[in-house]
Amino acid sequence: MSRLFRIFRYVYPYWKAALLNLGYNLLGAVFSIFSLAVIVPFLQILFRPVKEITEVPHFRFNKDALVDNFNYLINWLAIHEGKANTLLFLCLFVVLMFLLKNIFQYLAMYVLSTIRTGVVKDLRNDIYERILILPLAYYSEKRRGDLIARTTSDIQEVEWSIMKSFELFFREPITIILFLVFLFMLSWTLMLFVIVLLPVSGLIIGRISRSLRKNSIRSQQKMGLLMSTIEETLSGLRIIKAFNAIDIADRKFKEMNEDYTKIMVGISRRGDLASPLSEFLGVIILVIILVYGGSMVLSNRIGLGAEGFIGFIVIFSQLINPFKNLSTAWYQVQKGLASLDRINQVIDAEEIIVEIQDAKPIMEVRNSIIFRNVSFKYEEDFILRNINLEILKGESIALVGESGSGKSTLADLLPRFHDCTEGEILIDGINIRDYKISDLRSLTGIVTQEPVLFNDSIFNNIAFGLTNVTELQVIEAAKVANAHDFIIATEQGYQSFIGDRGNKLSGGQRQRLSIARAILRKPEILIFDEATSSLDSDSERLVKEALESLLTQHTSIIIAHRFSSIQHVNRIIVLSQGRIVEAGTHTELIIKNGFYKKLFDMQSLA
Repeated sequence: MSRLFRIFRYVYPYWKAALLNLGYNLLGAVFSIFSLAVIVPFLQILFRPVKEITEVPHFRFNKDALVDNFNYLINWLAIHEGKANTLLFLCLFVVLMFLLKNIFQYLAMYVLSTIRTGVVKDLRNDIYERILILPLAYYSEKRRGDLIARTTSDIQEVEWSIMKSFELFFREPITIILFLVFLFMLSWTLMLFVIVLLPVSGLIIGRISRSLRKNSIRSQQKMGLLMSTIEETLSGLRIIKAFNAIDIADRKFKEMNEDYTKIMVGISRRGDLASPLSEFLGVIILVIILVYGGSMVLSNRIGLGAEGFIGFIVIFSQLINPFKNLSTAWYQVQKGLASLDRINQVIDAEEIIVEIQDAKPIMEVRNSIIFRNVSFKYEEDFILRNINLEILKGESIALVGESGSGKSTLADLLPRFHDCTEGEILIDGINIRDYKISDLRSLTGIVTQEPVLFNDSIFNNIAFGLTNVTELQVIEAAKVANAHDFIIATEQGYQSFIGDRGNKLSGGQRQRLSIARAILRKPEILIFDEATSSLDSDSERLVKEALESLLTQHTSIIIAHRFSSIQHVNRIIVLSQGRIVEAGTHTELIIKNGFYKKLFDMQSLA
C-alpha cells in the first residue's frame, strides 16, 4: 500500500484540481441520492391514500424536519394538483437530478484529466532525468532494452492501470459512503447486517488481486527482455545476416514472446474476473437483504414500510456498480504497481557521483592534473591499482597497454564518469570532488573510438550541448577538424541530417564531426579514446592531421591502439593489469626495451 501512496506525491502539485474533482464528485453523488430517494414518495402516492396534512412542519436542518417538509409538499401537490400531476412532478425532479449528477460527474472527469496526464508526464520526466544523472557503471550492469521498456511500456502501464483508475478511486468511495449514510438513515438495523457482509466480499477480491500483482511483475520483466532482444537485433543486424543466424534469432524471440503471451493471458483472465465476481457477490448480499429484510418488514420489526423497504433495496442495488468498478480498479492498480516498482528501481538507484554543497567553480587548468594513489573497482576486482601520475598544463600524454589494462577507465575518472575507489585526483592542488561537476566536465572535450552522433543536422551535432553558437564558430571548428570540405559537399551543407547514429556518413566523417564537436567547446583538456583505431588509412591520415594541430594547444590524453599515432606526444604511459609499468617518450621506451617495446614490435609484425 505504501507504494501506491508514493504516487500521490506526484499528485500534490495538482492539489487544486484534486479538490475540485472531489467537490464535483461529492455533488454528483448527492444529486444521485436525491434522484433515487424520490422512489419512496413515488410508491406512497401509488399505493397509499392521500391524507391532507393540516399543520405546516417547521423547517430545520435535520433528517426528520427535511423528510416532514418534503412529505408535506408532496401531499399538498397530490391534493391540489392530483396524483397524476404529482407523479409527473416527481419524474421531472428525477430528470433534473440526473442531469445535475451527470454534469458534475463530467466536470469531475474534466479536471481529473489534468491530474492523470500531468502525473504521467512528471513520472516520465523523472525517470529520464535519472537516466541522465546515474553513473556509467549503472548501465554496465543493465540491459538497454530493459531500461527502454521501463521508460515506455512500464510508464504506459502506470498510465492505463493506475492513473485511469484514479477516476474511480476519486468518485466511487464518495458515492459508496454517501449511499451507505443515507441507507443507514433509512434503516440502521438493515445497515448493520450489510456492514457485516461487505468485508467478506472484500477479502475474497483482495486474495485474488495479490496473485495478479506477482504475475504483472513477471510480465514486465519479460517485456524488458523482449525490448532488449529487439534493441540488440537492430544494433547487430549486419552480424545476424552475415552469420546466417536469422532462424536462430527468430526462434529465440518467438520463444520469449510465447512466454510473455502466456503470462499476459493469465493476467487478463484474472483481471476480467474482477467485474463479474464483485457483481455476483453484490447480488448475493442483495438477495440476503431481501430475504432477511423482507421477513422483518412483514413482521413489522424494523419500523420500515413496504415502500421504504423497496426504496432501500433500489438504492442498495445502485451500490453494486460502484463496488464493481472499485474492485476492477483495484485489480488494474495491482498491475500498475508492478510497473511502478520497476520505474522506482531506476528513480531510487543510488547516485554515486554526487556534488558536495558549496562546490567550487573551475574555469581552467592553471598548473597540473595529479593522480595520487588512485585505485578503482566496479564491484570486487580492481581495474586500476595505485596510479600515480602528473600531467602538466599543455602536456600531451598517451595511454597504451593491452586490452583491459584500464586505459579508458583512467581517462573516465577525470570528468567524474566514475569516482576513485581509493586515492584522489587533483587539479591545481584541489580534489576534483570539490569542484562543480558541470564545470569539471566543461573543461573536457572527448572523442571516442565509436563516434556518438544523433539523428539531427550536422550543425546541431557539432554544437551539441552548447547554446547561442553561431554558424561561423561551427564552421571554424569543422575546419580545424578537417570536416568543412565534406560538409559543404553535402546537399544542405551544415543543415544536412545525418541519419540514425550518423549512418549516412563514413566512419572518418563521423569521427571528424566528433572532433569538431569537442573543439567547439574550447576545452582545457582533450581526451581521445582510440579515435583512429577503426578508420581506414586515408580517414586516419585526415583525423591525425586534425589531432596534431590540437595537441600543441591543449592538455591532451590519447588512449592509443595504433602506436603510429602517438610518437609525437610528450610522454607515453604504459599500463598493464591496472598498473603503470613504464613511462617516457617513444624513443626512451624503445631504447629501454621493456613492455612498450614488446607491444610495439607485436604491432609492427601485425
